[in-house]
Amino acid sequence: MFDRVGGAVTIDRLVEAFYSRMDALPEARVIRAMHAPELGPVKNVLKRYLSEWTGGPKLYSPEKGHPRLRQRHMGFAIGNAERDAWLLCMRGALEETVADSGARQELDVALTKLADWMRNQAGNPHDAGTARP
Repeated sequence: MFDRVGGAVTIDRLVEAFYSRMDALPEARVIRAMHAPELGPVKNVLKRYLSEWTGGPKLYSPEKGHPRLRQRHMGFAIGNAERDAWLLCMRGALEETVADSGARQELDVALTKLADWMRNQAGNPHDAGTARP
């Protein structure tokens, strides 16, 4: 997928477009507030993660280890509204940066599953039957 979407150049553009939307869209205020004012460091982390996640160079795990994304995000309240805001920004960024419509659709399906999994508030069906701390 990394090569299919255009490699590092497209991943870079995707992340920049994603965070641009997060800064601009009123619907994204709730997730923008979860980030530091300066987005440079988190942009770099997301670029490294997406590079590896899409099958490109392993730029994330040598430094950070296993992603454990849900565990790393437990400090943030992520419910349906936060998931939806994140997906709104990501879908717009995909539309803007990924020319291959099939790749865009495949990424959307995978990222939707990932965003859904990240929810950590009551009612997440992934947590059915598990105790919350």
